[in-house]
Amino acid sequence: MSINILQTHAWQQLEQHFDTLKNERMVDFFAEDKERACKFSLTAAGLLLDYSKNRITSDTLKLLCDLAESVNLKHHIEDLFTGKPVNNTEDRPALHTLLRDPSNNKEITETLHQMELFINSIYQGEWLGHTGKPITDIVNIGIGGSDLGPRLMCDALKTYQQNHVRVHFVANIDGTDIFNILRQLTPETTLFIIASKSFTTIETLTNAETAKKWLLHSIPDKTAIKHHFVAVSAKPERAVDFGIAEDNVFAFWDWVGGRFSLWSAIGLPIALAIGMENFKQLLHGAHAMDCHFREAPLEKNMPVLLALISIWYINFFHCAAQAIIPYDENLALLPNYLQQLDMESNGKSVDKDGDDIFYETAPIIWGGVGSNGQHAFHQLLHQSRRIIPVDFIIAIHNSHPYPQQHELLYYNCVAQSQALLFGLSKEQAFCDLFAENLPDEPARQLAKHKAIPGNKPSNTLVLDKLSPQSLGALIALYEHKVFVQGIIWQINSFDQYGVELGKHLAKSLQHVNKTDSLNSSTQQLLDLLKKQ
Repeated sequence: MSINILQTHAWQQLEQHFDTLKNERMVDFFAEDKERACKFSLTAAGLLLDYSKNRITSDTLKLLCDLAESVNLKHHIEDLFTGKPVNNTEDRPALHTLLRDPSNNKEITETLHQMELFINSIYQGEWLGHTGKPITDIVNIGIGGSDLGPRLMCDALKTYQQNHVRVHFVANIDGTDIFNILRQLTPETTLFIIASKSFTTIETLTNAETAKKWLLHSIPDKTAIKHHFVAVSAKPERAVDFGIAEDNVFAFWDWVGGRFSLWSAIGLPIALAIGMENFKQLLHGAHAMDCHFREAPLEKNMPVLLALISIWYINFFHCAAQAIIPYDENLALLPNYLQQLDMESNGKSVDKDGDDIFYETAPIIWGGVGSNGQHAFHQLLHQSRRIIPVDFIIAIHNSHPYPQQHELLYYNCVAQSQALLFGLSKEQAFCDLFAENLPDEPARQLAKHKAIPGNKPSNTLVLDKLSPQSLGALIALYEHKVFVQGIIWQINSFDQYGVELGKHLAKSLQHVNKTDSLNSSTQQLLDLLKKQ
C-alpha cells in the first residue's frame, strides 16, 4: 500500500529545512568547515564519490535519511535482493543482481557456460559460416535495453577488445541504420545476434527480417540461417519460429528487466568484444556495488546518498534536469544509457497503486563528454538561471599513451566543478578586466556579461581507471540510485507502459483508410506518404 510521502513528518521537516537553507552559498560551507570534502566523500566498490559541492549540510543528510527510513527503504532493498515481486504491476521480481552473483543459480551458470563455449568457438575459428568461412563480424540487433547496455559497454571498453571479431549494433527501425552496417560486411562471414526478450519487438524483428533477406540473397539456402543467426530471448519458441536453431538460443528470464539486462546473455556482444574473463570482471564489479548497497548504513551508502541528493534537488529546488558529464571519450554513450535507466524507470505520474501523484519524479537526463561540452552546453550550466545538478565522472589513470593530455583533462574536470561552485562575481570580473588595461566604464559593462553566479551543485565520481570491474560498479551504482528514488516516490521503477501507446498507434496507422476518423493533422501527414 502506497503512502503519501508529502504528508510524512520527514518530508515536512525537509520543507522547513529547505526554507532555511535555500539561499545559503556552498562557498560559506567550505569556509566554515575545512574538512568538508573529507566528511562529504565516500568510497565503495573501487569508486570515490565527492558530494561536498552540494547545497546540503549534515542536517540535510540526516533529514534525507529520515525520509528514506520513513518508507522503510532497507526492507525494500532486501525485497529486491531476495526476489520479492518489486515489479508489482507485472507481479515479477527484478533479480538482475542475481546475474552478478550466479554461483547459487544453476540456470545462470549454465547460460554463462553456453556463452563461453560459443565465444571460444568464434575465437578459435570453429564456428563457421554456411560456406565454411570463419566469422569476422557480429551484428547485434536489438533496441532499448537489448542495445544501449551492450553498445555502451563495447564502446567504453575498447581498450579491452580481443580483436577476434568486430562487433556492430543495429537498433533503429530507420533502414538507414542497418543499411550503413550491412554495406560494410560480407554475408559469408557475418553472424547476427537477435536480442529481444519477447521476440515481438517491431523494430528488432523488422531489422532481423532485413538481415535474413540480406543473407539469403547472397546465400539462397535457408539452412544458412543456423550458421549465421543466434538469439537471446525469454521466448525461445518464437526465435525458433523465426528460423533460428533451438541450440542457438540463449536464455533470458522474465525476472530481468530489459534496461537491467546487460549482465545476462543480452551481454553476449560485450563478452564477444572483450572476452569472457573480462565480462566476468564486469559482473564482479557490479556485485561489489551490490554488496555495498545491501549492507552499508543509509548515511554511508553511495547509491542511497546519490538518490537522496537528487531528490533534494528535484522535489525541493524543483530542478527539472540533471547533466551527466564523463571526462572520458570512451564513456560518450553513458548519458544515453542513463537516459533510459532513469527516465524509463521513474518517468511516472501514478504511484504503485495507480493513484495520481503530485510531485515530480525522474529528471531529464542529458549530457556529453568533457571537455567537448565546455565549448557547447557548459555555458548554460554556468550562466543560465537554471540549477542543473551535474555528475562529473573521471578516471585517475588514462587508457592511452598520452599522460600529459590526461592530466590536462583531469584538471579541466576539477576546474569545471570548481567554477560551478565559486562562479565569478561582477567585482572580480571588473578587477580582472581593469588589470588588463580596459578603461573603467567599458570594464564595468563587460563585467556584467562575464559574471557567473556560482553556487551550482555537482558530484564528482572518480574511478582508478576505466576497466570492466570499475564500469560494472559504476552502472550498478546508478541502477540502485534509480531504485531508491522509485521507492521514496512510491512508484514502480520496473514497468514502462508509457512506451507502448505510440508503438500501438504506429501499427494501427499502417492499416488506416480515408474513411477512418482521424484528426486533420494526422490525416495530412499520412496523405504525404501515400502520395509517394
